[in-house]
Amino acid sequence: MRNRHKALFFDIDGTLLSEINGNVPDSAKEAIFQARKKGHLVFINTGRAYSLIGPIEELIEVDGYCCGCGTRVVAGDQILYSSVIPHEKGQRIKRIIAEHKLDGILEGTQGCYFRKETSWMPKVEKMKARMRDNGLVSSYGWDEDCYEFDKFCVFRDENSDMEGFSKALGEDFDIIDRGGDFYECVPAGFSKATGIKLVMKHYGIDLEDVYVFGDSTNDLSMFQFAKNCVLMGHHSVELEPYATFFTKNVEDDGVAYAMEELGLI
Repeated sequence: MRNRHKALFFDIDGTLLSEINGNVPDSAKEAIFQARKKGHLVFINTGRAYSLIGPIEELIEVDGYCCGCGTRVVAGDQILYSSVIPHEKGQRIKRIIAEHKLDGILEGTQGCYFRKETSWMPKVEKMKARMRDNGLVSSYGWDEDCYEFDKFCVFRDENSDMEGFSKALGEDFDIIDRGGDFYECVPAGFSKATGIKLVMKHYGIDLEDVYVFGDSTNDLSMFQFAKNCVLMGHHSVELEPYATFFTKNVEDDGVAYAMEELGLI
């Protein structure tokens, strides 16, 4: 007989964490506390690499993390899976980004990495400043080759060759259009859905007992995989065909509202 407790998987940005005020609503914190008290498992399922979950880790106690779109999966104190981009391939990626006039961030388990020089893209500088304020930027820059990373994100502008960039990466990476000229690049074969599968296998959870909460295009794989899909009020339209419950915005207590309506708390 399998455990009938549920496993809940939450995206961070735009789902648990407001992109307007940068806070996790108290209602969401309390709802997750009550869900775990009932015996449900709660996981963060994020595109962020493991080095970037510190701020959310301090705000909410959960049972584990699926990070970097499935490239690192942690259950309690146990690492279920971890994958990094091979060193030589990582060096080649940095050259490809530069050759096609893009800029962005390399995300790893130990840290995240920007170019040391000032970017010509204001969006990159804004992201760098925000992450530096939170202590999330490594002292190593792109010119140094003493680190590895799990995935990466790029911005483009009017001078960027996105088509050439995509061809140069080939079939080794999935490129997720996050909107606003921002693209998330994940090694092929990894996704938020693969992270869920590892957790299901580890705990012996059936698919009908899995609930996912999300809002953006990098949540698509888990919405296509799961049977119980909660879509936040502000969301990417690509997720709508797979949503089984439409909730409110994160700032309007959308997480708690959905969990109450679905009988999870």
